Amino acid sequence: MMNSTYKILGVMSGTSLDGVDLAYINLSYDGKWHYKFLACETIAYSMDWLIKLKNLVGVSSLELNQIDEDYTQYLGGIINTFLKKHHISELDFISSHGHTALHQPENGITVQIGNKKELAVLTNHDVICDFRLQDVQFGGQGAPLVPIGDKLLFPEFNYCVNLGGFANISTEIAGKRIAYDICPANIVLNHYVATLGLEYDDAGKIAASGNCDTNLLEELNNLEFYKKPYPKSLGLEWVEQYIFPCIDAFNLATPDILKTFSIHVAIQIGNQINKGKTLITGGGAYNVFVMEQIKEQTSTEITIPDNSLIEYKEALIFSLLGALKFRNEVNCLASVTGAKIDHSSGKMYHP
Repeated sequence: MMNSTYKILGVMSGTSLDGVDLAYINLSYDGKWHYKFLACETIAYSMDWLIKLKNLVGVSSLELNQIDEDYTQYLGGIINTFLKKHHISELDFISSHGHTALHQPENGITVQIGNKKELAVLTNHDVICDFRLQDVQFGGQGAPLVPIGDKLLFPEFNYCVNLGGFANISTEIAGKRIAYDICPANIVLNHYVATLGLEYDDAGKIAASGNCDTNLLEELNNLEFYKKPYPKSLGLEWVEQYIFPCIDAFNLATPDILKTFSIHVAIQIGNQINKGKTLITGGGAYNVFVMEQIKEQTSTEITIPDNSLIEYKEALIFSLLGALKFRNEVNCLASVTGAKIDHSSGKMYHP
């Protein structure tokens, strides 16, 4: 019988660039999946890496290869330090997302750096990684991948919303799991709060102090993306092309931008959640102002879980994706990504 308890290190770096999330997790299966966080940590990026990762869109393929090599080394070092610090000796495998450098599924391209075989060599552990590529090859968006985790780990919720760099949602419609990006979130808020020399707007206090510009709000809400049906996904390129120019044209004070955009995020999320129970995770769950605005836009019962799930849900789910790949079970849903078939995605490397 297939082993049904796993000790996994889930590793995740998201678009908000707040660092590398590491979550050491006990996953078990008895007809239903169960999880327990054993140790978690976020390692903030150095300024050097922040600059590199922010500017990945414009680099040549030669430069990107070098950055990939360097990032794999960097990730290996972070993982080894974490394993040592938390005295982790029992580890079935590392399940790593890497960091998205390029995501253009319409051109058959998705590149996550840090997914090289060297990671297994550097850490001396089996590594399961590169979860998006096969889906894109099967005609899918390669995203979002988290919904299968929502389905298997949080079946009691009607909606699971992640408020990170982007806000995304997963839910069941007619017995099928569907998911899509709703709108940009922290990627935009953090960009503008940086003009004040801050990394983020603590609890949304600066946004709360601003004024909402109704003209900008209307323009944002009328963007074409919001009218499109799912499956659909967003990336940094889209934000740079549509969101920043739209906001910058209004020449507003930063608190006014933050307030207007926060309300925009709440309206777009409120448009998608309208019944039962909603689980909200991701760093945006700490933004009190945004959460208040969302509650005003919907009658659904909103749950904000404990800090470890808020912060490490993606790392948890990537550990589950690794376990499903290890078991050769489906971890990519065609109903979510638009791929031709459900499939078991990812590559496994041995040291």
